[in-house]
Amino acid sequence: MRVAPVGGTAVQDHVALAEIELCGELIIAASAAEERLSLASIDEVLRVAEERATAEH
Repeated sequence: MRVAPVGGTAVQDHVALAEIELCGELIIAASAAEERLSLASIDEVLRVAEERATAEH
């Protein structure tokens, strides 16, 4: 297995990292829920309302 060298030569994709973080948060929320997550719950986990408010300003 090859490992990326340490020292800043790896390119970081901030959008991909943010998407991975949000997917992780969704997985955690879904595993903690007793039932399926509603669309409103998913929006809350993904902070959709916050993003819309930020986009409007």
